[in-house]
Parts: sequence; C-alpha cells; structure tokens
Amino acid sequence: MTLQAVPISREFKPGTTGWTAADLDDPLFERAWMRGNFEIVEGVLTSMPAAYHSGGRALYRLMTRVTNQVGEAAGNFSIEAEIIVDEARVARADAAYLTIAEETRQSEAARAAGRDDTDRTRILISPTLLLESISPGHELHDRRTKRRWYAEFGVPNYWLLDTFNRSLECLVLDGGAYRVDAAGRGDDEVRPSLFPGLAIRLRELWSI
Repeated sequence: MTLQAVPISREFKPGTTGWTAADLDDPLFERAWMRGNFEIVEGVLTSMPAAYHSGGRALYRLMTRVTNQVGEAAGNFSIEAEIIVDEARVARADAAYLTIAEETRQSEAARAAGRDDTDRTRILISPTLLLESISPGHELHDRRTKRRWYAEFGVPNYWLLDTFNRSLECLVLDGGAYRVDAAGRGDDEVRPSLFPGLAIRLRELWSI
C-alpha cells in the first residue's frame, strides 16, 4: 500500500507522532522541516541538537584525509545527509560517503520513486559509509538507535567520531550486526579496512 503525504493541518511540533517519510512530499511540511535539524524516529518528529564547532572541525578533517587518500574519482562525501531508512524512520547523518557507482544507483532509485529532480532526493540506497559526530547528551541515539537503523538498512560501514572523548570507532557490518573493525583514541593511529593504506592520525583531528 502506498502511503500518502499527510496535509499539515496539525502542528509541526517535535514529539508529535504519526509522521512518515511520505510527509516530506508535502511542501508545507518540507518548508517547516528545512528550518531546523529534524529526524523521524519511529514515526515521532524529533529535533536534533546543533553541532559544536570542534566536532564539525574534526569531522571535516577526517573527511579531508579520506578524500586525499582515496581521491574523488572513487566516491564523494556529503554532509548533513538525510537517509530514508523506511517510512517511519528518516535519519540525518553528519556525513555520508557514496561511491561513484552508488551515486548512479541513487539517481536510478530516485527516478524509480518518481522524482523529477534526482539531485533533490534524500538518500534511498545503502551508502558505503555513514559517519556520526557524537554530541554530548545524545550518545545513545548514535551508539544504539542509529547503529541498529543503519545495520537494518544494510550500511556496510558506520564510523563514530567522538571529539569530546577523542575517539574514533570504525564499525563494519558482519552478519546483520556491526563489529569493531578499527578504533583508537587520543593520539592513536587508526587504519580502517574500508580504505586500504589509509592511516588516520587522530591527533591531527583534535589539534587546533
């Protein structure tokens, strides 16, 4: 059964229930949605915390190091990427990495979903990598809820960057659940298997 967008005759308010990914097709909903950082969590409209500068800085440096090693010919990062996991779950990842082949599949999925503008379509496929920069007080959402979501969505790699505890965990999907592929903290060097030859010197992510 195809779900229809719900006209916004009700209040757009975090904590209210009954929201779905189909509501994103409603221009009024979309306009309100774009004014903040929101997710749909099991049908509940949820407001996400604003990012801190230090976390954004470390995330940018991490993406830059990967791009410098791998090159843009292999794939590309996007920030504040929205992923439609299913109708009741729309996630906002701090960053997503799609290979060139996945970007093509994303465009194909967008067209199959009836989107005229494939560039203005939220992520519909499972990308190679999703990253979350953990915010204080919001750790469980990234470490537990999104970990489960992304595993169910089939995202093969999930990285958790914690600037405040100065740690990086690179998780890999194994049999439907994530396991630690590489991890470190402080001044450690992390070598994720996703990008052979890549050595992430954590101190370079934290330094001012």
